[in-house]
Amino acid sequence: MARSTKSSSSDTINDRTIQPVTSTDPEKQSHQPTAKTEANIHPEPTNAVEADLERGEDEKKQQQPPAGPPPGMAPADFPDGGLEAWLVVFGGWCALFCTFGLVNCVGVFQKYYVSGPLRDHDSSAVSWIMSVEVFFMVFCSALFGRLFDTYGPKYLLWCGTLAYVFGLMMVSLSKEYYQFFLAQSIVASIGSSAVFNASMSSLVTWFFRRRAAAFGIMVSGSSLGGVVLPIMMDKMINSVGFPWMMRTMAFMFLVLLGVACFTVKSRLPPRPKPFVFMEYISGLREIPILITVIGFFLFMWGMFLPFNYVLLQAQAAGMSETLIPYLLPILNAVSIFGRIIPGIIADKIGRYNVMIAITFISALFCLCVWIPVNNTAGIVVFAVIFGFSSGGYISLVPTLIAQLSDIRQIGTRVGTAFAIASFGALTGSPIGGAIVSAQDGDYLGLQLFCGCSMLAGCIAFICARYVQVGFRLVKV
Repeated sequence: MARSTKSSSSDTINDRTIQPVTSTDPEKQSHQPTAKTEANIHPEPTNAVEADLERGEDEKKQQQPPAGPPPGMAPADFPDGGLEAWLVVFGGWCALFCTFGLVNCVGVFQKYYVSGPLRDHDSSAVSWIMSVEVFFMVFCSALFGRLFDTYGPKYLLWCGTLAYVFGLMMVSLSKEYYQFFLAQSIVASIGSSAVFNASMSSLVTWFFRRRAAAFGIMVSGSSLGGVVLPIMMDKMINSVGFPWMMRTMAFMFLVLLGVACFTVKSRLPPRPKPFVFMEYISGLREIPILITVIGFFLFMWGMFLPFNYVLLQAQAAGMSETLIPYLLPILNAVSIFGRIIPGIIADKIGRYNVMIAITFISALFCLCVWIPVNNTAGIVVFAVIFGFSSGGYISLVPTLIAQLSDIRQIGTRVGTAFAIASFGALTGSPIGGAIVSAQDGDYLGLQLFCGCSMLAGCIAFICARYVQVGFRLVKV
């Protein structure tokens, strides 16, 4: 009986616990919401943990950036024109006039050194001065490309300008082989490389659809430099001497590079980051870039040989002494059109397609025109054709790498490509000079080496195109 009473008491307590407490006051009862009404106003999920997870996922989706390229990297974000963009082109034009424009005059230096202060050294030894100059100018692209990605073009332009002008001034004071080598091949070329790379990499950030055309216009500055500077150098060497010719040219470059310092800038802000060596290697793991860089090396192996030796070869062939100084200006004048026209066409039908065409033409005319001719008319025809085709090569090199790369890595990747190709520029002219010396002044071996190396570069570009689209006739 007691047990029954206890059970009844427990049930009563449980019922009280379960039943909601309600007021007996009708007025209060009318204002108190029922459980059903409150559930309709503030619905609660059946599982609170699931609700928190869903809320977290919604917040994460809102924080995630939209799919697609980062801000400023989409094709539509590139101005492809406008005042700022064209000022960058103009500043880059001035920079290329002073840097690669002087490289186009290597034949003048070679001719003067061999017959003047370095007459006791053979042609191959003298050619190392110009070869190492081109090597450092191109090889340092790996370093300056990385600095461009990290700090932008400003410091490269100003420091490079000062180093370049200082190096040229030191050339004017040089008398011994090692002095010419240190001043021209190392100091001046490193400063030139900084200016050249800052200008090239900055232009990429402003143009997308018209990139090859913009590069062609900018690089035409080096062609005009190759027209004006050889004539100026030849006339001034005869009138005021080599030292004052170099000083005059250095002061002129200081003014033009000052224009570049104030007009060349990058559209994208610099991205400071720690040095990672693998960034130089990562691009080479991509087969199209690797084969393209091999093509750069092979073509550059032979490309500078006509610039270095066409004057000496013309002299050996008996060309008029009054016409010889104008061979390089003729070659470089035609290359102005070679830098602009192929770039415009490349934007329409494909940059690899145009690169293959112009490298094949260069190799063909070296093998089929330069070798058999030994008269004035034939040498001039070769200079015209080679000037046009080689000019197109220079303007298209950065666009091929940019076409295959993230624009934020353009400095590092273009720099790596130029650094590898620089070994071709370094060894090409000395090899050519050694061949000429071994053949007792005959230029046939040099011409064969030049044409075959450029033909091998053309084949490499064909292979790079093939791994991308095969042999289909499409824009690449």
